[in-house]
Amino acid sequence: MSETDTARSVTGEDEVVDLCRELIQIDTSNYGDHSGPGERKAAEYVAEKLAEVGLEPQIFESHPGRASTVARIEGEDPSRPALLIHGHTDVVPANADDWTHHPFSGEVADGCVWGRGAVDMKDMDAMTLAVVRDRLRSGRKPPRDIVLAFLADEEAGGTYGAKHLVRKHPGLFEGVTEAISEVGGFSFTVSEQRRLYLIQTAEKGMHWMKLTVAGTAGHGSMIHRDNAITELSEAVARLGRHKFPVRVTKTTRAFLDELGDAFGTELDPEDMESTLAKLGGIAKLIGATLSNTANPTQLGAGYKVNVIPGEATAHVDGRFLPGFEEEFLADLDGILGPKVLREDVHADKAVETTFDGALVEAMQSSLLAEDPTAKAVPYMLSGGTDAKSFDDLGIRGFGFVPLKLPPELDFAGMFHGVDERVPVDGLKFGVRVLDRFIDAS
Repeated sequence: MSETDTARSVTGEDEVVDLCRELIQIDTSNYGDHSGPGERKAAEYVAEKLAEVGLEPQIFESHPGRASTVARIEGEDPSRPALLIHGHTDVVPANADDWTHHPFSGEVADGCVWGRGAVDMKDMDAMTLAVVRDRLRSGRKPPRDIVLAFLADEEAGGTYGAKHLVRKHPGLFEGVTEAISEVGGFSFTVSEQRRLYLIQTAEKGMHWMKLTVAGTAGHGSMIHRDNAITELSEAVARLGRHKFPVRVTKTTRAFLDELGDAFGTELDPEDMESTLAKLGGIAKLIGATLSNTANPTQLGAGYKVNVIPGEATAHVDGRFLPGFEEEFLADLDGILGPKVLREDVHADKAVETTFDGALVEAMQSSLLAEDPTAKAVPYMLSGGTDAKSFDDLGIRGFGFVPLKLPPELDFAGMFHGVDERVPVDGLKFGVRVLDRFIDAS
């Protein structure tokens, strides 16, 4: 057998684990600035893997070291609207001392690939590469054009990745009407007869905020009624303890209806404690989609123990439901009070699409072909993704990273968590589903 024949005989399932491991081994930690290693090495790795099978990928560097890779695959019918498959290559930082296996080792243990990015989202990057390489090696064109985008900076809002490409190079996405990416397509086992696969059709908007209170500086030994730290601390405590009202969007209503049908009971969104208890690890994902949220994450003030500072600051991660941004901001100002200056560090919109159409049908059919108990259902993500940027181009986004997961795996806890890992069988399942999905889409 020739070297060419050997290469052709390698399938996507054969190489997806190694692709995932090798991507994890490239440290692309994003610290929210340019102090990390950047994504250039990952962008070059992806470009090399795509070029090996005949594509002509382009690397776009928005800032030294901050690089994304884009390529287009010609489909059987170029007149049809194109599909975008996008993933990010950056990851949040990890402290190796906290992990069972080194976060950048890509070690395979206990049936899983371990490492930072294993589920967020180098697993999808690897599955996409594996499927594309397999199809191109075997000469199988997709039904329509597919644009592939492996993006920088998603973990800090996408300024140097998706947003840069959308603003500076929108022509790359000419003709694209739909997209798939994170965080969806993963399974939730209800029973032996039913597995729900959660497809992300909506995500909350964000206001990452800096709060500032100005006071009067002075000596720490004196009585001081205008203490910036005291005023800010009281406001932050009010905000951190505030319970925002339940607001059920159309996506969440559809999810609750599907969930109630699966459990054989009607679910009341005003009394969700018992329901969330049934959801195990994914309750973390679902619970935050029932209301706006605002979580204090950082505090800063002072430089010496006996000096009362003239200013105190805090940072807050605020997330709002689609259609409820104005209510959210009004609530914030009422909670914080007039002495707190609120300013955005990063803000982005909420997005929501309907759970219908040929693309959704393709997701359902491709899942069902590999798992006879599968049912695709819509849900809202409490976080944010690069789908927000592509929405600016009118591209309808879905979270679809197909993974059949063991019921005991705390999947939601893997995102930005310690000991992040993805099952090997899940990766191979994802390759088979994505391959079917491309044919059906």
